[in-house]
Amino acid sequence: MTVLVTLENVSLAYGLDKLLDQVKLQISKNERVCLIGRNGAGKSSLMKVIEGAQLPDSGTVWRKPNLRIARLAQELPQHETRTVYEFVAEGLADIGQLLAAYHALIHDLATHPSDKQLNKLEKLQHQIDAKQAWQFEQQINTILTRLELDPDKKVMELSGGWQRRAALAQALVSSPELLLLDEPTNHLDVEAIQWLENQLLDCGVALLFITHDRSLLRKLATRIIELDRGNLTSWPGDYDNFLVRKEEMLHAEEKLHANFDKKLMQEEKWIRQGIKARRTRNEGRVRALEAMRRERLIRREVQGKATFNLNEAEKSGQLVVEVKNIVFGFNDRLLINRFSTRIMRGDRIALIGPNGIGKSTLLNILLGNLEPQAGEVHLGTKLKIAYFDQLRQTLDPEKTVIESVGEGSDTIEINGQRKHIISYLNDFLFTPQRAMTPVKALSGGECNRLLLARLFSQPSNLLVMDEPTNDLDIETLELLEELIEQYQGTLLLVSHDRAFVDNVVTSTIVFAGNGRIEEYVGGYQDWLRQRDSSLQATRTSNPQNDTHEATKVRHTQSKKLSFKEQRELNELPGKIEALEAEQAKLQQQFASTEFYKQDAEVIAQAAARLKQLEDELLQAYKKWDAFG
Repeated sequence: MTVLVTLENVSLAYGLDKLLDQVKLQISKNERVCLIGRNGAGKSSLMKVIEGAQLPDSGTVWRKPNLRIARLAQELPQHETRTVYEFVAEGLADIGQLLAAYHALIHDLATHPSDKQLNKLEKLQHQIDAKQAWQFEQQINTILTRLELDPDKKVMELSGGWQRRAALAQALVSSPELLLLDEPTNHLDVEAIQWLENQLLDCGVALLFITHDRSLLRKLATRIIELDRGNLTSWPGDYDNFLVRKEEMLHAEEKLHANFDKKLMQEEKWIRQGIKARRTRNEGRVRALEAMRRERLIRREVQGKATFNLNEAEKSGQLVVEVKNIVFGFNDRLLINRFSTRIMRGDRIALIGPNGIGKSTLLNILLGNLEPQAGEVHLGTKLKIAYFDQLRQTLDPEKTVIESVGEGSDTIEINGQRKHIISYLNDFLFTPQRAMTPVKALSGGECNRLLLARLFSQPSNLLVMDEPTNDLDIETLELLEELIEQYQGTLLLVSHDRAFVDNVVTSTIVFAGNGRIEEYVGGYQDWLRQRDSSLQATRTSNPQNDTHEATKVRHTQSKKLSFKEQRELNELPGKIEALEAEQAKLQQQFASTEFYKQDAEVIAQAAARLKQLEDELLQAYKKWDAFG
């Protein structure tokens, strides 16, 4: 198997602790490697070392000659003002800039021709010819078609899921051999996550990815590597097997350390007795003791686990909230259409649906913060609500961690017991020094832990959590799951983490689109099973509908086409070939200096035709993929 990257005895340190302590790693072609570890363990730093963006303090990093590495950034390109074509072309560096400028100029020439623009176009043609870059334009168009992206749309106008598509297109356009992904599912809804999973499975590129999404990990990873206290350990791709083996390893390590500490204590006792008796000591034994002391001093203990405790208020009334036939919409778009439900004390409910479909709107109606346009809302008695905000709007960036939780007090009361604020924050893995840090200097994972610290300090019997899992490491996620299972109050949860939903909720409210909302017993997988069973039952009771559905399935799976569609499919290769030939001929004309001696109107018409050819080819490629 072709080796792409090898790390040999690589070390990297920030401050006193080493993030990487003489680690070794090898990544081969077609591997899909998941990198896991605690927040702050150094996962992103390791990825930067592999990419070449960060130099190690010592050790060697070997990359296959001319290795093509691309990185899908964790942050979405939300404020990107360029078009999708320009943004994606950036993945080709200098060549991409030329092609993006050419694409934009052709677009402008089609509507506003001028001699100045024509001169620019002529220069661009020569530069593209000199770099033999026309093949890459085809590559950009192919990627845009495959990911169904509109090349002329502004990136900032896209939803989060489509922005992630654009970022993936930028990473894939250079045909990388190794793709680096840092939390690729953050801010994506379930539908977008499943789409991303399938794309990454089919792209045929070696992957190194960091994720807290255990469903994604289980589906993608062929191998797991864990970064723990500066050391890198490789495990087989089975995550559940990793959990068992990791627990066994930690148990063995704990036993080894206990035996070591016992022997050290015995040696310390021996040397104290030797001093007291003023006897001549065995110098070899003294040197061995000094070596043991040094070994004990540099030992890096397992980092303590976060220990959350929910501050529960007195029980609410048996009925938490009831809504009857509520309706809500805006801008002629119906989000909620005659929805009714009753939520009882102790229910744990997940709201599932794509971004922007109305989950937050329904939450606000259920909490009494928003009036429905029709229908009734009845809130229960003695409600104490604690709200986890995914946008972190409740955090003041200028305040310290202590000020954000203590609000001027040195102590905090949890379930009737007073606790010092430093001790309380330590339960959320904030050291005394980190507790004095301003919020604006915290990482994403630390901000989420701080929000949890604030949330759990409030007495509550109704817990509302909007995307609580973003930026949390897997170990903290699993602890949060355990805590919610023990919570005696009511839970309303919005999350796209399928494993988290499956592990904590008792029922789901699913947004099916067009204002339709349905309720199911159980978590995400339970909803899928019930939905599929319901569809099957509908087909069984309605043979005509079953025939229609079967026809749809056959069309989707076996690609059986009508006579008209088959004829169109047969004609497509010839049509694409003719369009590409005409495009190549026009591009060749544009590359000639004689071409620019013609009338401006003739040149503008040619530019317009070239733009039209791009659009026609894009549509032809889409049809070809659809027939596929």
